[in-house]
Amino acid sequence: MFEFDQYLGFLAFLGILTLGFWLMIFLITFIVPYWIGGSLIERLNEIKEEKKAKRDTATRV
Repeated sequence: MFEFDQYLGFLAFLGILTLGFWLMIFLITFIVPYWIGGSLIERLNEIKEEKKAKRDTATRV
């Protein structure tokens, strides 16, 4: 069967695989949507400020 060092290597492999799996789940479900949502809100605010700046310069002329 397995010798002790092979057993430890196999357990290390399973641990790393499991950590990677849960990290990917966390990134896909929380971090990426937060990142995309924040960038969309920031871009919409920039567009809103650009329109406001254009409107303010148009009324001053």
